Amino acid sequence: MTKRILLLLAAVLLCAAPARALDLKIATVAPEGSAWMKAMRAGGDTIRQRTDGRVNFKFYAGGVMGNDKSVLRKIRIGQLQGGAFTSGGLAEVYPDLGLYNLPLQFRSPAEVDYVRARLDPVLQQGLEAAGFVSFGLAEGGFALLMADVPVRSIDDMRGKKVWVPEGDTISYRVMESLGLAPVTLPLTDVMTGLQAGLINVIPASAIAAVAFQWYTRISYVTDTPLSYLYATLAIDRRAFSRLSAADQQVVREVMGRIYQEIDHQNRADDSAAKAAMRQQGVTFVTPEPAEIERWRGIAAKVADDLRREGAFTPALFDRFQQLLADYRRGGGK
Repeated sequence: MTKRILLLLAAVLLCAAPARALDLKIATVAPEGSAWMKAMRAGGDTIRQRTDGRVNFKFYAGGVMGNDKSVLRKIRIGQLQGGAFTSGGLAEVYPDLGLYNLPLQFRSPAEVDYVRARLDPVLQQGLEAAGFVSFGLAEGGFALLMADVPVRSIDDMRGKKVWVPEGDTISYRVMESLGLAPVTLPLTDVMTGLQAGLINVIPASAIAAVAFQWYTRISYVTDTPLSYLYATLAIDRRAFSRLSAADQQVVREVMGRIYQEIDHQNRADDSAAKAAMRQQGVTFVTPEPAEIERWRGIAAKVADDLRREGAFTPALFDRFQQLLADYRRGGGK
């Protein structure tokens, strides 16, 4: 009888004990103090409160854990549980995330909105099937060519060292197709590369150029959308599955709302960043329409080659192209 009472008491105490807190360690190259970090930290605080401390987000900002490739490796060995990745950071995990990054596909924010409303959920589902839980995509703006000389044509980039983000094989191929000399560097080394003269042309959004202070090393911006940039918070599905169903729902709800807010705010911030660059003396130039069409023709051929080589799921690639065509025929109006 005594033994039974002791077992019953132990069971009651075990059930009454609070669940062990789970720390989710998240790394990113986003600078500490940036709007991105403030928003994510605020989301983490809300989640901790709503789960009574069972779920704690610990953020490592400013690239202290390395670039996206390093963060992904640390997630695989369990040192981290997730990261806020730039648009190409998860391409090796789920290549279809690179669809939005294909150069010279999007031509306006309106096209972006039309396509994303229809494809974002598909990409998020695909990423989760590949092992990462995402809470939405946050716009990073259009990448624009930034250089120490005005770039209005391909010829203006001859002899220049053009930065391509580490792991961005698509942009690398486009640059090679244009007959240029791409230089691969991780995002965390761009400023050093500009200072040392390792690179002198960079594709970057205005918001990134200001956040990372790259604009202080360039004088001209080619104001033509080159590629669409975004970021996403992705947590290893194995780590996420250790949360209770109720706590998972809280994280999805809070971080989903946070990423919607970041997504909307970043478009306004990107416009403000352009204005700030102009005030600092950066000159914006525009290529002739015929030159832009020349760029688009080369980029379209590379995109078709990639589809044929299996770089993307064919049906998803075709859906992406069809949505762009629908919008341009008036389907988005």
